[in-house]
Amino acid sequence: MHTVDIGQPYPLGATVDETGTNFAVALAREAESVELCLVDEDGVETRLPVVERHGTTWHVHVAGVGHGQRYGYRVTGPWDPSRGLWHNPAKILVDPYARAFAGEHEWGQQHHSYDFDEPDRMDTSDNLGTTMLGVVTDDDFDWGEDAPPNIAMTDTVVYETHVKGMTMRHPAVPEELRGTYAGMAHPEVVRHLTDLGVTAVELMPVHQFVDDATLQEKGLSNYWGYNTLGFFAPHAAYAASQEVGGQVREFKQMVKDLHAAGLEVILDVVYNHTAEGNDKGPMLSMRGLDNAGYYHLVEGDERHYMDYTGTGNSVDLSSPKALQLVMDSLRHWVTEMHVDGFRFDLATTLTRVEGEQGPDMFSAFFDVVRQDPVLRTVKLIAEPWDVGWGGYQVGNFPGIWSEWNGMYRDTVRDFWRGEPGTLGEFATRLTGSADLYEGDGRSPGASVNFVTAHDGFTLRDLVSYNEKHNEANGEDNNDGDSHNRSWNCGVEGETDDPEVLTLRARQQRNFLATLLISQGVPMISHGDELGRTQGGNNNVYCQDNEISWIDWSAVDDALVAFTRDLLRLRREHAVFRRRHHFDGRPAARDVHAPLPDIVWLEPDATAKTEDDWGSEARSIGFFLSGHAIARPEDADDAAHRDFYVLMNAWWEPVPYTLPGPLFPETWEVVVDTSSHVAPSGSRPRVRAGEVLEVPARSTVILRQVPEGA
Repeated sequence: MHTVDIGQPYPLGATVDETGTNFAVALAREAESVELCLVDEDGVETRLPVVERHGTTWHVHVAGVGHGQRYGYRVTGPWDPSRGLWHNPAKILVDPYARAFAGEHEWGQQHHSYDFDEPDRMDTSDNLGTTMLGVVTDDDFDWGEDAPPNIAMTDTVVYETHVKGMTMRHPAVPEELRGTYAGMAHPEVVRHLTDLGVTAVELMPVHQFVDDATLQEKGLSNYWGYNTLGFFAPHAAYAASQEVGGQVREFKQMVKDLHAAGLEVILDVVYNHTAEGNDKGPMLSMRGLDNAGYYHLVEGDERHYMDYTGTGNSVDLSSPKALQLVMDSLRHWVTEMHVDGFRFDLATTLTRVEGEQGPDMFSAFFDVVRQDPVLRTVKLIAEPWDVGWGGYQVGNFPGIWSEWNGMYRDTVRDFWRGEPGTLGEFATRLTGSADLYEGDGRSPGASVNFVTAHDGFTLRDLVSYNEKHNEANGEDNNDGDSHNRSWNCGVEGETDDPEVLTLRARQQRNFLATLLISQGVPMISHGDELGRTQGGNNNVYCQDNEISWIDWSAVDDALVAFTRDLLRLRREHAVFRRRHHFDGRPAARDVHAPLPDIVWLEPDATAKTEDDWGSEARSIGFFLSGHAIARPEDADDAAHRDFYVLMNAWWEPVPYTLPGPLFPETWEVVVDTSSHVAPSGSRPRVRAGEVLEVPARSTVILRQVPEGA
């Protein structure tokens, strides 16, 4: 017999104390009764009535229950899908606030096409050994002297990665740690990241998620993890620990180890929808607890869901209950798990208001985040679109937010594949997208710049394929984006043609050079620096195998070195990491900086005119004043160096005359993508007035040589 007491209504979830565990769950106001279900290791279920309620929160304290206890809920109430009510005590429901999960979701048990007039009353109580359940955790962990790195946004370099894909084929990671949080924190994995020079890892979804039935039927799985079930729990399958609930401590240790190496941890979070899908999907959690309180429902026919996400449902953050869930989850990951920020998947959905046709960029979600003393201090990055009406909101998120800049990706791809008429927008994207962010006071750090991401081609595939090749996904190559702005350099796919391979290598260096000298926050997709390929598959969401995992035995060492050198250049020169947008004026009160902070120049060294921006030219040159960006902490004269950047997407060389008076007299070549960054100590030098031929499809970066050097 379990000893029970009334318990407390807050905090929600399962909270361990000295004598037992307090359970609190928020239900629909129409709920009539609820049972707490405690399940042992053999799948035997004990049901305890929860009789105390405070508003819509039901709560109970159970003595003697602690870390590792599996649990769920059964809720009795009206079954009326037309009013958004899906109560069915035959279904054991997981706690949305569970800190850990155990077991597997068995589609044969919990997935049914429901009869809206009569619920499925199949009782699952005799076979709960493998059903996914919440786990009580005590949250005990020795953080020691762990502290957030607190890297400024404009100094941040994001490395988007996948816990499993990063480590599954890494030869230095022991086999039993591959694909796990412990593997992600392995010293050799961390060494690669720190040697490369990135400052933050952005982990693709690590909230507890479940597989899709349709993928399992094809022998595939939800590799990316955008199918969340538990907003508070680290995904159990990514833990090497075999202890029930051990994934929590292992995740914390990973964060602690990454922090010790100076790396921030950003989570890719999916609050826009859940794994319960549309009205034909499984009843796993929120649908049976308070369907109308968590999801956007179609007015007039509430058995169906408003789908802004393309996944079947959308979480309704205009609902106080859903908003509280998301806010509590975010605070939990910062205060208890010590993460440093979040990238919000399909963030426009979080702004949707019941009954509105478009997004509300003044929604309550933004207000509560801005006022929250915990969340307003961490990194907040929006994927600023969804699939609903008016969903593309790049540039429209509030002041403390940064955004994935899809315009940057598209423009940079177009420029380097030789599309005409891109020069003006290319310049805008290179310099921090002031047209999107300056108007509301946001810095260049609001623009998270990327050329590739998990969704789409890898960098190597971007220069190797004109078309997607997604046959392995089982959808007749109909999935994934067909407009990739890619160019295969003359041959589709793998080739041994030396000229094509040379051009592809150069194009990869051009993309990396552009990304890493652009104002804003660069984001590298994992393995791009290694030359990773997915064989032309631009939608590997279902490929949990060697198609998507990094192949550490096929590393492009030259590309790694090139990326590392570029990141060092960025780190050493604040001119590439401006805190403010360019204003076209000299540095105030600085006699050493008579030139504006940026000058756009024609190949003949004359200043660009308005007409020049409208030309069909495919090359661009610009001067950056290092004096105009000097920071108080930059004591080293190297921080004050000027730069001249020349980018030629034309298929023939373009001669550039180096500018004369007022500009530096002597320059050194620090980057040339037609070959490589010049070796230290032997960089070629050129002087004002000389003509420098920029090779076809190449980037050349010149750095000022101080007088007398």
